[in-house]
Amino acid sequence: MKGLIQRVSEASVTVDGQSVGAIGRGVLLLLGIERDDGPAEAKELCRKILSYRIFPDEQGRMNRSLQDIGGGLLVVPQFTLAADTRSGTRPGFSLAAKPEAANELYREFVQEATGCLGAELVAEGRFGANMQVQLVNDGPVTFMLEVNGVS
Repeated sequence: MKGLIQRVSEASVTVDGQSVGAIGRGVLLLLGIERDDGPAEAKELCRKILSYRIFPDEQGRMNRSLQDIGGGLLVVPQFTLAADTRSGTRPGFSLAAKPEAANELYREFVQEATGCLGAELVAEGRFGANMQVQLVNDGPVTFMLEVNGVS
């Protein structure tokens, strides 16, 4: 399971011109789910993202987590993060989870995050939809986090 996280001042997602999720200060997460991922990977990646220290402390060092600052989390399912780009000029998607399994793990991830942060701090995109994502990347600060074989 892969999570591309970006520290943001604000971020939002629209589908068909309608806002479906938005946050202020916090983390925009693009979530990629691979075929061998399961509930253990979803739980571990969630734990890692919520505790990853990417926000500045009083000295300006990245020493505070999303949980520490009480920030928002916008979770956007991102099928293309599971692409195999090792060869050629076109991505392959044989590593990606099937849509039904991916949607189930996406829902589990959102539920886990909501349980940790509270419903008021978790927003989400729409699985399988054509989404428009807007963000103000603060820094910019962007990291790719991965968990494999946790089960």
